[in-house]
Amino acid sequence: MRTIAITPRKRRLIAFYLFISPWLIGYLIFTLGPILASGWLSLTDFDGVSTPRYIGADNYKEIVHTDLFWKSLWVTIYYTLGHVPLSVVGALCLAVLLNQKIPGLSLWRTIFYLPVVTSGVAVALLWSWIFQPSYGLINIFLFEVFGIQGPGWFFAENWAVPAFIIMSLWGVGGPMLIYLAGLQGIPTALYESAEMDGANAFRRFWHITLPMITPVLFFNTVMSLIASFQVFTPAFVITKGGPNYASYFYVLYLYQNAFENFRMGYASALAWILFVLILLVTIVMFRWQRKWVHYESVR
Repeated sequence: MRTIAITPRKRRLIAFYLFISPWLIGYLIFTLGPILASGWLSLTDFDGVSTPRYIGADNYKEIVHTDLFWKSLWVTIYYTLGHVPLSVVGALCLAVLLNQKIPGLSLWRTIFYLPVVTSGVAVALLWSWIFQPSYGLINIFLFEVFGIQGPGWFFAENWAVPAFIIMSLWGVGGPMLIYLAGLQGIPTALYESAEMDGANAFRRFWHITLPMITPVLFFNTVMSLIASFQVFTPAFVITKGGPNYASYFYVLYLYQNAFENFRMGYASALAWILFVLILLVTIVMFRWQRKWVHYESVR
C-alpha cells in the first residue's frame, strides 16, 4: 500500500487550518451564512414563519418610496455629522492630556475608559435621567447656576438628536486608548529637535504630533462613521424613535420592521441598503486618506 509523504510545509498548513477551524466554522455558520441568507430574503416576502415568497426587487422599490425610510436615513446622517467630528476630536484631546506626566495617570486612564465597557442599556437609562426635563441634573444645573430653563432634550423634536450626540461622547475612552498608543509611538527625538529649533507646544503638536498619528486618526474616523450609522440601543431604550420620529434612527426602523411588523424580507433589504451605504462611505474615506494620511516608510 502506497503511503503519502507529508512534508513539513504541508504539516504546518494542516496545523494552521486545525487551529483556526473553530473560528472558521463559527464565521461560516454565524456570519457568512446569515449574510448570504439575508441577501436572498431581501428578494422575498417573508414573515419569519411561513415559506419565503420570491418577489424580486419589490422590497427595494417600496423602500425608496417610503417616507419613513428617508426620515430615518436623514436622522442617522444628522447624528453622524455631529457625532463623528466631536468624538474624534474629543478623544484626541483627551489622549493628549492623558499622555502627559501627571500624578495618578493610570487611574485617570482607567476612569475615562470605564464607560466603554458599561452596558449600553445602563448608559441609556443613566442619560435619560440626566437629561430628564423636570428633575434631570443638566436642567437643574442650568437653572440653579445660570437661571435659565433647560430644553426638553430627548422629549423635544429639535433637541432629541443633539442630546444623543452629547450622550455619545460618553464612549470616547475607546478611541482615546488607540490615540494613546499612537502618541506613545512617536519618537521623542522629533520633539527634542523641534524644541531646540524654538518650536512652541502648538507648533510641535501641529507639525509633529498630528502628521505622525494620521493613520490612527483615519482608523478612528472610519470606525466612528461605521458605528454611527448603526446606532440603535439609546433610541430604542429612551425614545422609541420619538418625539414625532425626531430620533427615528435607521437601525431602529429596520428592527421594528423585522421584529415588530414581522417583515423579515423588507428588513433584510434595509440591511443590505445600509451595508452598501457604509461600504460606499468607507471606500470614499480610503480614497480621501491618500491626501492627508502619512504612513511611515518601511525600509
